[in-house]
Amino acid sequence: MSFKSLGLSDSLLHAITKKGYTEPSPIQTKAIPPILERKDILASAQTGTGKTAGFTLPMLQILSESKQPKRRPIRALVLTPTRELAAQVYENVKEYSEFLSIESTVIFGGVNQNPQVRALRNGVDILVATPGRLLDLYNQRALSLSQVEILVLDEADRMLDMGFLRDIKKILALMPGKRQNLLFSATFSTEIKQLAGSFMTDPILVEATPKNTAAELVIQKVYHVDKVKKTSLVTKLISQGNWSQVLIFTRTKHAANKLSEKLTKNGIASLAIHGNKSQGARTKALEGFKNGTTRVLVATDIAARGLDIPLLPHVINFELPNVAEDYVHRIGRTGRAGASGEAISLVSHDEHDLVHGIEKLLRQKLQIETMEGYEPSAAPPAPKDEPRRSNGGRKREFRKGGSSQGSSGQGGQRRNEGQVGQRRTDGQGGGQRKSGGTGGQRSGGGAPRRNSDGPRSGGGAPRGNSGGQRSGNSRPNKGNRD
Repeated sequence: MSFKSLGLSDSLLHAITKKGYTEPSPIQTKAIPPILERKDILASAQTGTGKTAGFTLPMLQILSESKQPKRRPIRALVLTPTRELAAQVYENVKEYSEFLSIESTVIFGGVNQNPQVRALRNGVDILVATPGRLLDLYNQRALSLSQVEILVLDEADRMLDMGFLRDIKKILALMPGKRQNLLFSATFSTEIKQLAGSFMTDPILVEATPKNTAAELVIQKVYHVDKVKKTSLVTKLISQGNWSQVLIFTRTKHAANKLSEKLTKNGIASLAIHGNKSQGARTKALEGFKNGTTRVLVATDIAARGLDIPLLPHVINFELPNVAEDYVHRIGRTGRAGASGEAISLVSHDEHDLVHGIEKLLRQKLQIETMEGYEPSAAPPAPKDEPRRSNGGRKREFRKGGSSQGSSGQGGQRRNEGQVGQRRTDGQGGGQRKSGGTGGQRSGGGAPRRNSDGPRSGGGAPRGNSGGQRSGNSRPNKGNRD
């Protein structure tokens, strides 16, 4: 099948050819025709399979064929969970619309809003945005959504994970009820289907791959190694393999910074990217990684779905994610667009339960190996029904009604960047301890806050800048949501 057979215009076919695409991917083949028929669709496909082109190409054709208003109001809105993904989608929109009379722009937090406001005032047909900055500028009357004809929720499951449901509902209320709705997600969950049912009209279900599957072209390797030897093993793999481009995932911001610093000291050019970094620093790190000046990019899960790096050969899970689905998204950064890739996971004794969770999700067994010189110690994993202690075996004491604080990443509750869920690591209920590198700390009786892309304080409209911490028994703080 060809792109032409899908019903795309000559202008779009010209842009596709210029990009070097010859045949549509399965998700594009299944999604483009019903979108061109103005149907609502609920589409699922693993990362790296061309979801962005799957909704961008037909959206551009629909807008180009309809009558163009003089002042160019926003006629299509694409919502994404992260700044990186927003920037990536916007680049695709610009490339595909090169031979069309379509204007587009992108808005997200963490950067000066003035250039974004100017672009909006000049008029745009397509707006790509993160929810927080969108609501912020709407509250400032810098934009209107009253003429939106097409709404796209990209990586909808990630948006729900990051606590955007309330913002999404607010945004839905600002648009006309009669519009075309496209929901794209790497996974389908009960929550996603409930969200779709709340605003979509008879959506067509499109699934290009089985739910929660890993990319077929990704070679998965798992090495059992002591936690203290992980950095040394990573250094050896990169150096001896002469790897020129490696994406490494950690659970926390602190771990990302620490690993990046150690790799740089070992002569491997490395930068970290996570929610506490300014948008300028994040953009610079990603550009350096893409152009080859930075050999290694160490990232938290904020980058798991927002990075589009062509032909990325290697991904390393320095630490396994607490949520099994994130493993699929992490390794999906390699093996994209028909290219092969390698995903290596380093597993210590305390991560074996996470391996079992991933195997259950993938419905396949992961072969755990050891590397000569890095064999793990004989100590078995801690039993599930007993607390794991990382303080030399001493029993921790909790003050009644209070909270306990200790060293980074030990005991209490551990909160991971961009995750809604929490995981107790000491098997006990009392108190809460700060996990290294997570954004902010709460104590007392307040509800836990989600840490998505840096802290956000106060009420009212979302802010794009990170900073500040909140504690006490006040209402939950959901973090900076771009």
